[in-house]
Amino acid sequence: MQSHHHFVTRDPKSLLLRFPHHPHRYHFHKRPSKMLGSNMAAPVIGPDSSAASLPAVRPVGPLHHSSMSTASTASTSSDLSFVPETVKEEDLAHSPISLKAKHYKHETFAAKLLDIIHTISVPTWAYPSITPQSIDVFKVSGSLTNAVFFISCPSVPDAHTLLLRIYGASSGELISRPRELHTLHMLSSRYHIGPLVYGTFANGRVEEYFESTTLSAADLRDPQISRWIGARMAELHSVDIDVVEDGAEWEIAASANVLALPAILKVVRQEIDIDAFETDWRRYMGWLATIDDQKDGNRRVFAHNDTQYGNLLRLKTISPNVPEHRQIIVVDFEYAAPNPAAFDIANHFHEWTADYHGPTPHLLDPERYPTPEQRRNMYAAYAEHAGVRSAGESWLATLEEQVRAWSPASHAMWAIWGLVQAREDIESAVEEPEFDYINYARCRMEGFRREVRALGIL
Repeated sequence: MQSHHHFVTRDPKSLLLRFPHHPHRYHFHKRPSKMLGSNMAAPVIGPDSSAASLPAVRPVGPLHHSSMSTASTASTSSDLSFVPETVKEEDLAHSPISLKAKHYKHETFAAKLLDIIHTISVPTWAYPSITPQSIDVFKVSGSLTNAVFFISCPSVPDAHTLLLRIYGASSGELISRPRELHTLHMLSSRYHIGPLVYGTFANGRVEEYFESTTLSAADLRDPQISRWIGARMAELHSVDIDVVEDGAEWEIAASANVLALPAILKVVRQEIDIDAFETDWRRYMGWLATIDDQKDGNRRVFAHNDTQYGNLLRLKTISPNVPEHRQIIVVDFEYAAPNPAAFDIANHFHEWTADYHGPTPHLLDPERYPTPEQRRNMYAAYAEHAGVRSAGESWLATLEEQVRAWSPASHAMWAIWGLVQAREDIESAVEEPEFDYINYARCRMEGFRREVRALGIL
């Protein structure tokens, strides 16, 4: 396992597709994900999380706003919801100070940071001996979404290490920051899931830090680790959706707002037949709505929606009385939202086929998809921790059928994400993109069509 000095941005996980009952409308919440360095700490399901009964699965409704304030009104350029950088949550302390990530080596950065820490009253950091000169700022990552830092004070051992997150300049276009903060705060304060959010500042937040290592692509294939992941997923799916969702909502129609963006029309359409893809997508959604209505596979859970290996961490130590599966923690709850449980599981299985540290990180290898035996191994752990009393052959077969039905939706979601990211690179005139978004989108579209054909839809 490499040290946290190694960080790779991958970002093929920033478009959260939420599936409504109506087959001709589909909803998007965009945000980029990160390939975490091996010691990366981030929003997690903490080891003290408890399991509860599992809600059933149904298609989700539109994306919901949360109850928080922002500094200004979001723009509606291209009919997409752009979130401003200053984000507050009612129950969290806030500092109006902003930080520039690129200045993190400057003493003025440390001085502003310490001011923020004092304003939001971070525990263990009130010692007079803590000065800007005594603070260590270690940069872990930098991407469109976040710049992440570990903050420590070696001269004061009682000052716990913190995680500092500075929002990227373009993050308002890629993620609903208010919703992310609300979700993270609710999970932490009501369920003891994830890190404490100590407070916010003008363009970021300060979080609790966990000592952990990031899973690798090979780790997903370990039978024991796969069972732990299944157990943790079941626990997250037990979260009461109403706790993290409120009543206000909005909708974004993909055909009008994402697929028809000018840059995509001009450049991407030359390489990818988006119109045909959209037609296939609508046909698939119509089929899915019918199948789910017939088989009652529509109920939704609080889903993570991005359990790729870089978003799965393993605690370095756990207490002897803590169940062993709770050494696995899940990163980046800003992706989490109501979706069918089968979609969340199917999305995870696709991540078995990815290697974001390999020579072709944008390509998925279908040969690496988990075998029936490997899938059943995870299903069994999922059922056990979801409180399913009679997870016999019939229950397992039904879950497998639902996962197979929702599997193409994962491909479609990240295909569209790839197109949006390609647009970002084109508009920003990026000469050497870190990720081949066009071919990633093409690979995902091929996977989508391959699976819907196997289902007999096309």
